Amino acid sequence: MTEFNREEERRQILYRYKHLLVTCKNIVTRADIKLVRKAFELSLKDHEGERRTNGEPAIYKSISIAQIVVEELGLGRTSVICSLLYDIVQKKRISLEEISELFGPKVTQIIQGLVKVTDIYNQNPTLQSENFRKLLLSFADDVRVVLIIMADRLFNLRNLEHKPIEFQKALAREIEFLYIPFAHRLGMYNVKSDMEDLALRYLNPDVYFEIEKKLKDSEEQRQKYIKDFVDPIKAELDQFGMKYKVKARTKSIASILHKMQKKQVEFEEVYDIFAIRIILKATPKKEKSECWKVYSAVSDLYRPNPNRLRDWITIPKSNGYESLHTTVMGPDNRWVEVQIRSKRMNRIAEQGFAAHWKYKGGKSEEGGLDAWLQDIREVIESHGSDSIDLIDSFKADLYHKEIYVFTPKGDLKQLSAGATLLDFAYSIHSDVGDKCIGGTVNQKNVSIRQVLNNGDQVSVTTSNSQKPKLDWLNFVVSTKAKNKIRQTIKEEMLKESDLGKETLKRRMKNWKIEFCDENIRKLMTFYKYKIAADLYQGIALEQHELSEIKDILTDKKEVEKTVPEERPDYSSKKITKEGEDVLIVDENVSNVEYSLANCCNPIFGDEIFGFISIGKGIRIHRLGCPNAGEMQTRYPYRVVKANWTDKGSASYQAVLHITGDDELGIVSNISDVISKDLRVQMRSISVDTNAGSFVGNVTVVIASTEHLDTLIVKLKRVKGVHRVTRYDPVN
Repeated sequence: MTEFNREEERRQILYRYKHLLVTCKNIVTRADIKLVRKAFELSLKDHEGERRTNGEPAIYKSISIAQIVVEELGLGRTSVICSLLYDIVQKKRISLEEISELFGPKVTQIIQGLVKVTDIYNQNPTLQSENFRKLLLSFADDVRVVLIIMADRLFNLRNLEHKPIEFQKALAREIEFLYIPFAHRLGMYNVKSDMEDLALRYLNPDVYFEIEKKLKDSEEQRQKYIKDFVDPIKAELDQFGMKYKVKARTKSIASILHKMQKKQVEFEEVYDIFAIRIILKATPKKEKSECWKVYSAVSDLYRPNPNRLRDWITIPKSNGYESLHTTVMGPDNRWVEVQIRSKRMNRIAEQGFAAHWKYKGGKSEEGGLDAWLQDIREVIESHGSDSIDLIDSFKADLYHKEIYVFTPKGDLKQLSAGATLLDFAYSIHSDVGDKCIGGTVNQKNVSIRQVLNNGDQVSVTTSNSQKPKLDWLNFVVSTKAKNKIRQTIKEEMLKESDLGKETLKRRMKNWKIEFCDENIRKLMTFYKYKIAADLYQGIALEQHELSEIKDILTDKKEVEKTVPEERPDYSSKKITKEGEDVLIVDENVSNVEYSLANCCNPIFGDEIFGFISIGKGIRIHRLGCPNAGEMQTRYPYRVVKANWTDKGSASYQAVLHITGDDELGIVSNISDVISKDLRVQMRSISVDTNAGSFVGNVTVVIASTEHLDTLIVKLKRVKGVHRVTRYDPVN
């Protein structure tokens, strides 16, 4: 590299560092700036001459992560320092003791956590759910560890262009499965949207670039419409003498795709591709009234849809989000979403809970943020010990709605929509939930199953004799309640199992029968138990007569002979010419070893993979299966590559989703094309009509994707048919 290039790199490093300082200006003190400078100089010195795989100076990444941490996640001095330093500590260029002397115990503690997580990633470049839970729970004493790692993954996601395709997809799946729900839960909507779009770009590039192109093609027309819509609002607000900014926010590509899939419409039929955001400069005392004043002005100009009013300024969301949303009828009879908020509310909406607590705690990262970290610790710890439950609950929270109820003292409690009295009891305390036998809602006696509504006043009645029951899981909706019920029941089952085991041991000793694996297996075979713990529990609950157990063990009662289920020989997978281990799927797909998955109905020609299921051999899934991401993220060791062999004479079932005009004879015309023209076997057809349109699903039996594509092309030519797509049922 030439001296000129080295000098240019130095200038670029200093430029990025100064940009970081400018971003930090409003959230750190002068003393903080000195510490940040010290961290930067230390990082710069120890990264001297080191380069990333793309040839860039290694310190670029450290500065970029620090920039994300402060600009997009809303964290402050401590997190910036840790972002600059943890890489050189991980590479053992400086010790934790030296860090402690220079920057204190808080920075040292966070860096120690970051180094541990980095070591996990070095062992396995994509973090699986078990490690994600370990990350959350092990380092929950300071969630800044998790957030800095989130910034690291976001940086990697933004710089994937030159990475291998498999690495791109693996990281994108991890982001989609683990970090997007986490970002949503914390109200980091900008980060969430960015992650969603980038993940989609690598997981489904064709769809991503198609929507991106349509957005670009319609940009000029959209901007003209926005101007026509916004100009009258600006004129009205100017008359009020308000200080404001108006922004038009085009929705993310992933969000647009979600709406297209949810409503089964094309891109052109998504009416709310953009939203108008009005951001007011107002004091905290006046901001709510100013927001309602703007709402009044907008409603005078454009007719509002009362069913689409969302008031999150009176009662904010649990992650701190505050805003007033309305949907109004704009020019050309198009519905337009308008979001009204103050500058403070907008900062919280963009950066999430961290910004929310910063406003409460002042400039110091240590004040309000510590309270925020405590809130997040409670969220994490409430998800029990099961790593999959933890991730599932984060995913489940992506689109959940909330209700607000009152305690007898008038305190406000926030619960998920559909919450019951029992959920309310667990939200107060685990012990209250465990002992809940009923209560009152608006002074009326109700059972623990009573579903609560907004504004209900709720009280709980408890009894020391009450214990959690398994059927409680059928009606509670909160994660905290479910986890606590499962935990308590599991503890009870373990106690019963231990008691049953001791009882059996004692009796077998009296009978002079050896307590050994062979005898336990004999009992498990007779009673059809898969694990010994269930056998012991059955004995404790007196479900089995001890005299019968003695007869079984002394061969007085014949044990049903069973042939152990043969385990599929997964070592018999065929090998491709390149030497890669790949499962070959042929027309004998119905044998014991592998079968087609019902969730995505793969057919010959689809890109596929195999998933080793428990007791069902290998299940063949499409790469685009709605469950693929979770299977490949949770159980990567159970995923096997798979290819089709020659087509042979096999046939496969597929479902077509058809929409169009409800014309006379349309169903008959569709049936004729399928059965007569192409001689395709039709298993079933169902059609719903509404307001001159129809929506239908047709199940057909075909030989391959090529055969299916031919059928789709023919059906699209039927007069009145607008859209024909392959339908993917989700189990």
